[in-house]
Amino acid sequence: MLLFYISLLLLLIGGLVCLFSPEKIKGIINFVFSTISFFIMMIPLFRVLVWNSILKDSFYINPVLGNVSIELDFLSAFFAFVISLVGFLAGLYSIDYMKVYINKNKKLSSHYFFQNLLIISMLLVVTLQNAIAFLIVWEIMSLSSFFLVIFEDEKKEVIKAGINYLISMHIGLIFIICGFLLLSIQSNDFDFDSFKKVIESNKLPVDVLFVLFFIGFGIKAGFFPLHTWLPMAHPAAPSPISGIMSGVMIKTGIYGILRILSWISLPSFFISYFVLLIALISGIMGVVYAIAQHDLKKLLAYHSVENIGIIGLGIGIGMLGLSYNNKNMAFFGFSGAVLHVLNHALFKTLLFFGAGAIYRETHTRNIEKLGGLIKAMPYTAILFLIGSIAISGLPPLNGFVSEFLIYFGTFKGLSANSSLHSVALILTIAGLSLIGVMALLCFTKVFSVVFLGTPRSDSALKVREVPKSMIIPMLLIGIIIMLIGFLPNFAFLLTNNIVINLSRNVTMGASIMTTLSSLSKIFFIFVAICLVMSIARILLLRKRKIDFQKTWDCGYQAGNSRMQYTASSFADSFIKLAGKLIIVRRNIHFPEGIFPKKAILESHPEDIIEKKVIKPSVNIIERFFNLFSWIQSGSTQNYLVYGLVFLFLALLFLMEARL
Repeated sequence: MLLFYISLLLLLIGGLVCLFSPEKIKGIINFVFSTISFFIMMIPLFRVLVWNSILKDSFYINPVLGNVSIELDFLSAFFAFVISLVGFLAGLYSIDYMKVYINKNKKLSSHYFFQNLLIISMLLVVTLQNAIAFLIVWEIMSLSSFFLVIFEDEKKEVIKAGINYLISMHIGLIFIICGFLLLSIQSNDFDFDSFKKVIESNKLPVDVLFVLFFIGFGIKAGFFPLHTWLPMAHPAAPSPISGIMSGVMIKTGIYGILRILSWISLPSFFISYFVLLIALISGIMGVVYAIAQHDLKKLLAYHSVENIGIIGLGIGIGMLGLSYNNKNMAFFGFSGAVLHVLNHALFKTLLFFGAGAIYRETHTRNIEKLGGLIKAMPYTAILFLIGSIAISGLPPLNGFVSEFLIYFGTFKGLSANSSLHSVALILTIAGLSLIGVMALLCFTKVFSVVFLGTPRSDSALKVREVPKSMIIPMLLIGIIIMLIGFLPNFAFLLTNNIVINLSRNVTMGASIMTTLSSLSKIFFIFVAICLVMSIARILLLRKRKIDFQKTWDCGYQAGNSRMQYTASSFADSFIKLAGKLIIVRRNIHFPEGIFPKKAILESHPEDIIEKKVIKPSVNIIERFFNLFSWIQSGSTQNYLVYGLVFLFLALLFLMEARL
């Protein structure tokens, strides 16, 4: 564990050095420390994930905490690997991305310090085995990410997003604390091993405990309807932080759910169907709202809700497999879920980095104002396309592999002799298929409107490709995405031991490796066929003159950017089909007169949970507390009277207690 501690210490030192170094070299200094820390961290992580060695250490802090254990088991090491990888790539990406803020009188010291503190806290969250220590670093994770979200604190919407995020995290924290309190009362300890023994002894209602933890960790993960902080915080944060938050921070919620699940001997039908239902709703609603968005980063944020739903579907299928004693179903379900944690971290980080590159050059996140960027930003466009294909779950990239495993596990469960079970699995297959189709529709819209056609505003006219320090991390992620797609067996080696533990020592590695090998061969054959066809086309056309003309223009050659599809018009038919699931506020100014000067049509999608649940609840709470606003009179005399009344009541209480 010494190397693990050294890695954390280097991250902390790097953040502290950035507090006092010149603005222009902070990014480089941070990257140097992050890189050294990353490679040192890989040594203990690969000892666990590849060589199957579990590392554990403990130390005494004080009488309250007692002995605090830090453990790198298979689950912890896997999440630590994902966190370290994304943190390292974000450090490289930040070098040039954050330079644009130097001229805006923004201090980068706090940004790099809190970025490293966030990574440290996430690594400790997935390794600490003591409830109080866990809650402390969980709170540090929330606070450090809060300060990163409000980096551009001169904007009102950023402050609003930050406060919304902080409140949501603390609501989730209350549920987690309640769960830990119930366990610690029964165990008289704060150690996770003692909690596991309490759950195994059935001294507490396991289903109630699991739901408590699921709500607490589910808020962090972004399950629907606990997701409302996510589409506000991600667009507000700088893009490297958006990548970290969406790529790995929300996965700490998934880690928490899997950790609690690992303590339960056999999940009940109730909690299994509960997880499956919430996950299915999250996946569908996340992608439905994503399609309606015009803000590129908000669109990607809603896709995080969708993909958390997909991970949840895998977990739900795995839990149902355990409940029905279906080993195939459990193993394939958990395999798809855990692998999708890694896959989503990769392609979502790539997409947020791509969105950051676009924002850096165009200074807008509004898709409606973009267009034609592929000509000026070809590398960004190609890499964004790779991320778009991966997140849509299309072969031969990594998103398809993990979703295929979830499909496979679902089909393996259809043999159960239960009508409820069969209906649930059929709905899951239909829902997962619908999610994939809608994701493809969404990213067809995004890529075509942003990168194809002609610029729709001045923002998209004068752009150029971003610096290499931003392209390289995107390129590395793109390569890993393709490697997992074409060689999924190697990625499965990182997850195999986790899945064995989650599926209660079921070993089906040979079966799943055979399945993944078949997928790999099909992908290579597909690419070979495409290459042969491309070469044949080149050979057939090498001596012919090729003319390029417009596809169809009705004889009108003077088209302009206003004659293109917009993001709104592209998705309009789907939004009408979605009906009341999406609330769309429209601002319309109809053309007037024979020669109208202007006509306006603006659409603004609103989150149904935010509008129908959160805002009314906040208004009720605000009206209630306003009833007591007279207490804050501003009068010193009144405050003295309050103090005297309190002392008098306290004395009465003490006198009665003695009697």
